[in-house]
Amino acid sequence: MAKVIMIQGTMSGAGKSMLVAGLCRIFKQDGYRVAPFKSQNMALNSYITSDGLEMGRAQVMQAEAAGVAPCVHMNPILLKPTNDVGSQVIVNGEVVGNMSAREYFAYKKQLVPEIRKAFAELEKQADIIVIEGAGSPAEINLKENDIVNMGMAELVDAPVLLVGDIDRGGVFAQLLGTVMLLTESERARVKGLIINKFRGDKTLLEPGIEMLENHIDNIREREGGSERDDGISPQIPVVGVIPYMPVRLEDEDSLTERFDRRRVKAVDLAVIRYPRISNFTDFDVFEQAGGVSLRYVQSVAELGEPDMIFLPGSKNSIGDLKWMRENGLEAAVKKLSGRVPVFGICGGFQMLGEWICDPEGVEETGVGPDGVEGQASIRGMGLLPVTTIMREEKTRRVIHAAFSGMEGNLACLNGLPIEGYEIHMGETQKRDKESAEDLAEGNILQSGNIYGTYIHGVFDGEGVASSILNDLAAKKGVTVGTGQMLDYRAYKETQYDLLAETLREHLDMKAVYGMLREVKREKEA
Repeated sequence: MAKVIMIQGTMSGAGKSMLVAGLCRIFKQDGYRVAPFKSQNMALNSYITSDGLEMGRAQVMQAEAAGVAPCVHMNPILLKPTNDVGSQVIVNGEVVGNMSAREYFAYKKQLVPEIRKAFAELEKQADIIVIEGAGSPAEINLKENDIVNMGMAELVDAPVLLVGDIDRGGVFAQLLGTVMLLTESERARVKGLIINKFRGDKTLLEPGIEMLENHIDNIREREGGSERDDGISPQIPVVGVIPYMPVRLEDEDSLTERFDRRRVKAVDLAVIRYPRISNFTDFDVFEQAGGVSLRYVQSVAELGEPDMIFLPGSKNSIGDLKWMRENGLEAAVKKLSGRVPVFGICGGFQMLGEWICDPEGVEETGVGPDGVEGQASIRGMGLLPVTTIMREEKTRRVIHAAFSGMEGNLACLNGLPIEGYEIHMGETQKRDKESAEDLAEGNILQSGNIYGTYIHGVFDGEGVASSILNDLAAKKGVTVGTGQMLDYRAYKETQYDLLAETLREHLDMKAVYGMLREVKREKEA
């Protein structure tokens, strides 16, 4: 029978995903079969499994840390925001449809049996399951029929570690306020507190930790709860103060610190950060190299004159292209494309074409080029000779191929491997009506300095990123530190080990092992 532990946070971006990955790695190192689980994930970064199903990338990263193949049982519900008030709902890797926030709030209770089934499948594979919550358990307006925080903990009787982010300030208020807003039964599930992303002298923090523990004890006593078990140990202790870690792992949250980087280095890469950017993890591989800046830009001023421009995936290609057009980034990219390579992936590939048409209203509604009401179409950037037609059916497939036929800036890639996947709603055709199938299967479409593909992970293959960087550096007459770049999978392994090493040093793992609890067996509703 599997044992469980759950990580919940005081807010989005507190570090839940990384801590779950770290615990998965530690349990793996200690000889256990381990699996991550998140009942409901909201993210635009997704992944296609070997059986063609879609799941959130955070659980893929955690599965890698655990040394197991990712599967949709680890993330049975994925919400991909399409606008400020609605999301595409994906259950067990398949699209159910688009729903407004209110519609989904009313619908989600129906998904509890699917959550139970997914979790039960993981139990067949794992000795320990590490569960991740979402946002905060103290969102009191959303607690009814909760399926991802305390509702999930109740479902399997999981003990909870609550993590707060000291780097953003107010960590004691975060932790205490969250505990205060929990019900008495929910509070009883919290077995420890973690202060994350600490910089400085820990001894200066100790008086605050003691006061925090005392305040929480006082809450329990006022409610008639027991006093400290032995007169010394707090009811909910701080079990770890985790330092700000220099690990580089994939991040699916829009609060990622990657978006804040501004410094320009010897070779400068710019990623257009549109409002509904997705799968920005496609570019993480470039971060290994010294002397290379990878910047996410939102304006012409931020763009400057980089050495290469990337148009990433988008959950709304039409809406994000309109955004680029309105703020001047489209014109700036087109101007620079005569001098520097521009590479579009998925939604970015669609934007580089001549037209994006949405006759079924998959992303947008409006008036089409033929004047038909209810269609939405937008003229593309005109840099590639393709047109995209949006369709309700989503394309999902894993790609194993190699670069071929590349010319000019990226001719250096010919023969190198492509290991990635496609996930998109549109069909793209060339002017000569070459089908989307012909454009897929590992092909990169090129026109001069412009490149486009549907393949996520296209730069992750061995030697791909370093070849691009060396070519860009040679053209500028500079050098960059690609000599130490590892195969991307091997590089990530070093980061998981570093994460585990840091957690072992700063987290009371004896206490964590003592918290593990067997899954509660209960008749399904």
